Amino acid sequence: MASNAANLWVLLGLGLAGILIMTKKLKKTIKADFGAFIQKLELLPPPQPAPPKAPHPLTGLNFAVSDVFDIEGYVTGFGHPDWVRTHEASSRTSPVVLALVEGGATCVGKTVVDELAFSIHGENKHYSTPTNPAATARIPGGSSSGAAVAVAANFVDFSLGVDTLGGMRVPAAFCGVIGFRPSYGVVSHTGIIPVSSSLDTVGLFAKDPNILHRVGLVLLQLPFSVQRNPRQILLADDCFQLLKIPTDRVSQVVINSSEKHFGRQVLKHENLENYFSSKVPSLKEFCSQKINGDSKISSIRLLANVAQLLQRYEFKWTHEEWINSEKPVLDSAVLAQINETLDMTDNEIEICKSIRTEMRLAVNSLLKDDGILVIPTTAYPPPKLGSKDIFSEDYQNRMFSLLSIASISGCCQVTIPLGYHDKCPVSVSFIARHGGDRFLLDTVLTMYSSLQEHADTVAKSKLSRHAVNQEHYAEVAKEKGNQAYKDKQWQKAIGFYTEAIKLSGNNATYYSNRAAAYLELGSFLQAEADCTKAINLDKKNVKAYLRRGTAREMLGYYKEAIEDFRYALVLEPTNKRAALSAERLRKVFM
Repeated sequence: MASNAANLWVLLGLGLAGILIMTKKLKKTIKADFGAFIQKLELLPPPQPAPPKAPHPLTGLNFAVSDVFDIEGYVTGFGHPDWVRTHEASSRTSPVVLALVEGGATCVGKTVVDELAFSIHGENKHYSTPTNPAATARIPGGSSSGAAVAVAANFVDFSLGVDTLGGMRVPAAFCGVIGFRPSYGVVSHTGIIPVSSSLDTVGLFAKDPNILHRVGLVLLQLPFSVQRNPRQILLADDCFQLLKIPTDRVSQVVINSSEKHFGRQVLKHENLENYFSSKVPSLKEFCSQKINGDSKISSIRLLANVAQLLQRYEFKWTHEEWINSEKPVLDSAVLAQINETLDMTDNEIEICKSIRTEMRLAVNSLLKDDGILVIPTTAYPPPKLGSKDIFSEDYQNRMFSLLSIASISGCCQVTIPLGYHDKCPVSVSFIARHGGDRFLLDTVLTMYSSLQEHADTVAKSKLSRHAVNQEHYAEVAKEKGNQAYKDKQWQKAIGFYTEAIKLSGNNATYYSNRAAAYLELGSFLQAEADCTKAINLDKKNVKAYLRRGTAREMLGYYKEAIEDFRYALVLEPTNKRAALSAERLRKVFM
């Protein structure tokens, strides 16, 4: 008996010793700088100008840059020791870095990137994988992993990286920080090692939206302009179906925040699969030549194929000679993609260029100057370190389907953190037309605080699945009503809008849309009643004021009609219809 007890104590002792050893090992894996930095340095800003001149706009801020940016006197490492070994120190500093230093910020170091900045995972066996401060057991995302980690861990105020096919957006999403991919071509690529010249874009990480805005204006060298609010916020429903977490955890946050700032009338739903199929005809040609004509592949999935093909083709074009001559030791997954045979004819390259052009035109046409497209940043939460999920076909398809939209179109995109789900960071992305960078940064700055508030509320709420489904079916009924209205089937449209109201009776848009159909039928009393209900639900619903003004004018309530048109002008000063209607009635009846 005594012997058994002694054995038990020995086993317990060994178990505790094992736990202590493993704990020490785990602690050792997290470096003081979270493994974010490859090299510490210091580039100081110039002295402040003498009063009364304004101080430098970025005074007091510090930043880091991914190890793909040239800095005079340092070898640009490109995520691989063999690259360092075979290249000389840079003779000049990248103009982008210089612009930020001259703007008053201090550069404090270079950060780790994936091998040859090629993947989106953030793992680097040569310099070790930076630790994700938001989820230490999970990958940080790449290729600009160290830059995202440096911001997430509060080592710097902001950082620079490069986004080719998600290199900024993925680590921003996985590390829970803001990530900005500007419009393609608006920031100089001089002094930066290219990955894929037609996709590469200098990007920016920050935790504070005010810092993102300040640095973004300097980075983009944008002049002052009056801030504009979005007139349409489009949720890409089919993209949200790619999410591996509950869709309402993300979409409902955006809906609630948009309603608070701009009213529900700005919210719209879009199916990008159908839209791109009709607006990007070269995708069908690409499908017939490179995918063996498989018509079942969605247009968004085809975009992912185009983007990945372009990245590999252009990377090999630029770096194949160095790889063949130096034979660097590369990660097997990276090596497999680089070594994949890419027999692209001149005609196929032209098709890819046509797709890029058509995509930019399509997104610009969809969003115009005042629209925001809302999509999930990534389909998956950050996978665990060493996970094989990142190599699965489903992971690759879902991730690159979302990431390729901005990469191929060249439009600007901001990744916005929305708290946590199951202890993993959650995010959403806003996209604006190519060249709409300031509008996008302004919108993010306006909405950021309320997005965080609503993210916290939605995360804590116990919304029933039934309630979420009711809203979804109501939206479907509304879209059917919209189509019937476009087809001038007024009574049918009223039926669909009525169905939407029964499913979700607190949505101002449903009442306002039904009022529009009543106006077409000459049912002015019903139209006025619906508009009044819409306005009670949403005081900022401009269309409801315009439609009630029209109904009241037809009913002979001229004074009340003028008041409606004038209030619509208060909400939307540039609305020509409201201005003309108010002035016409004023001249005749007042």
